[in-house]
Amino acid sequence: MSRSFNQQLDQHGAWRSNFARRLQWLSRWLTENELLDQSVAERLRGLETQIRTSKVMVAFVAEFSRGKSELINAIFFAGYGRRIMPASAGRTTMCPTELGYDAALAPKLRLLPIETRLEPHSLAHWREKPTRWTEIAIDVGNAEQLAQAMGKVAEVRWVSKEEARALGFWNDDTPDDNPVQDSEGRVEIPRWRHAVLNMPHPLLEQGLVILDTPGLNAIGAEPELTVSLIPQAHAVVFILGAETGVTRSDLSIWREHLITEDEGSDTRFVVLNKIDTMWDTLSTPAQIEQQIERQREGAARLLEVPLAQVLPVSAQKGLQAKIQCDAQLLQASRLPALEALLGEGVLGKRETMLRLAVDAGMTALRAEAERILKVRQRDLSEQALELQGLRGKNVSVIRHMRARIDQEHAEFEGSNTRILALRSVQGKLLREVYAVLGRTALKADMVRLSAALKRPGIKLNVRKVYAETFDSLRNNLREVQATTAEIQSMLHATFRQLNAEQGFTLQAPAEPDLTGFEQELSQIERSHIHYLGVGNLLKLAQADFCDKLVRALASRLRLVNEAAMTEVERWSKGASAQIDAQLKERRRNFSKRIEAIERIQSAAGNLDERLVELAAQERDMAELHVRLREFTSLIAPQPTPSGAAEVPVAAGALRAA
Repeated sequence: MSRSFNQQLDQHGAWRSNFARRLQWLSRWLTENELLDQSVAERLRGLETQIRTSKVMVAFVAEFSRGKSELINAIFFAGYGRRIMPASAGRTTMCPTELGYDAALAPKLRLLPIETRLEPHSLAHWREKPTRWTEIAIDVGNAEQLAQAMGKVAEVRWVSKEEARALGFWNDDTPDDNPVQDSEGRVEIPRWRHAVLNMPHPLLEQGLVILDTPGLNAIGAEPELTVSLIPQAHAVVFILGAETGVTRSDLSIWREHLITEDEGSDTRFVVLNKIDTMWDTLSTPAQIEQQIERQREGAARLLEVPLAQVLPVSAQKGLQAKIQCDAQLLQASRLPALEALLGEGVLGKRETMLRLAVDAGMTALRAEAERILKVRQRDLSEQALELQGLRGKNVSVIRHMRARIDQEHAEFEGSNTRILALRSVQGKLLREVYAVLGRTALKADMVRLSAALKRPGIKLNVRKVYAETFDSLRNNLREVQATTAEIQSMLHATFRQLNAEQGFTLQAPAEPDLTGFEQELSQIERSHIHYLGVGNLLKLAQADFCDKLVRALASRLRLVNEAAMTEVERWSKGASAQIDAQLKERRRNFSKRIEAIERIQSAAGNLDERLVELAAQERDMAELHVRLREFTSLIAPQPTPSGAAEVPVAAGALRAA
């Protein structure tokens, strides 16, 4: 029997929690054994944060009155025994609504007033301005109060045509798309621009984020919704009416907002909702099934998606069945098939990505820790050889040995000039990287694009300006890649000299590959290109629309640049941390050698006792090496059907260490 989305998300949450605990145990063990340098510690903390806080966003998209909110109720909130999201006839969700959970915040519904559209700021900007949001406390144990609070997202205002025009809900150039005026000439608009619900629902606590969207092709739709939020979703559920199939409006939303040239349909699920309208008592079950299959095949053909990803559902009957515990009706609603497909497609892909990140992190961590162990083992062997050479020697020879160690120590400390020079040049080149990818440079690119979009009249060359902007952004990444190559060459040369002169085992970490970020820029470019088509020429003539488009675009591009800078910074810290770790080990080695000579000189411990101690320490190093490989291999075991059955074994092994 297939597992529901809720069950699979439960298992995914337990898997992530167990991963995070393993990483914490490993971090403590490495710290206790002084095997964790700064860069690896940061990577480990980053992995733990990624595993623990990683979100899974599912966006629900549809034209008005397709049953979108009812489907969300059926999949996620049937446990309340009633509707939580407003799902009455007509327009219900009037503003984009995010449902998630942040333990640092109190349970509440936050609503951003529609008037913020009059100010030139993106949604990302307003997220950092809590005082501009209206907050409503919620009681998660009170279904009635929660549903009443969520009813706020359906609120509207009646405003004059002039105010509607200023807010982007009226366009004189496209009269057919404008909303209907009432007898007083007023226009209905949403009261809120965006809504965010923070509630400790079991699924939301495990990292699920639900994005409920209003009609994307309605006048006044936020470009940021389709430019930033939906592209970041791990899955999109596109809802059609089973009785109507793919309408022209549905096809427009699908082609303009949900599918791009380079994007497949493996995370795009199509739902034919309201199949209960086809449960005609005058038709046989076989005839009803044939009608449903015809609609499925037609939708799959028009939207160009695999038939397996077009699922017929009755959200209303599925919700009713769950509330009434009617297993037969639940199967008839076909809701379980959609839940299973969501779990396999969304969570399976997300888990694979997290596993790859952990595997890469463990590889880097193990390599660095093993390098430290090898340095220690070599130093112990050199100490043993040095002390064995003192057998039968008199006091003056031992005193001479002490003087020689002091001299070597002084020469070692005086040879750090090359390391300081390396860090100085490395710091200078990194500042150049930050200048190229920083907010100031991105702002300059966006200003040029905005200026081109705001030129009066029809913008026939806008695609050229748009392409030039992305070419500039990609060239920035290539410039940074050239800078990292220069740093890498310098690291290789300096590390070779230090290894030869100081006996280090430095190895320059792999240079960051920024081609993935270039590809991400190209993907963003392709996903936005439809905004520059002939169908949007009139919109592009509006300064307000252009402002929103550029702000939304800048928010996404900033994330790409910041991620690239983080990758470069992590690589740079990895090189510096290697030097710091081996400097620390060399100083430790000098201290141990001096301590051994002093003990022999003062007769506090004889030569043979010290050699026995060194042999014991060498055995300990070998044991640490074995345990390091064992524990890092326990971090990312293969998944098991039961989820986390193997965790106690791994946890016990790490605790026993």
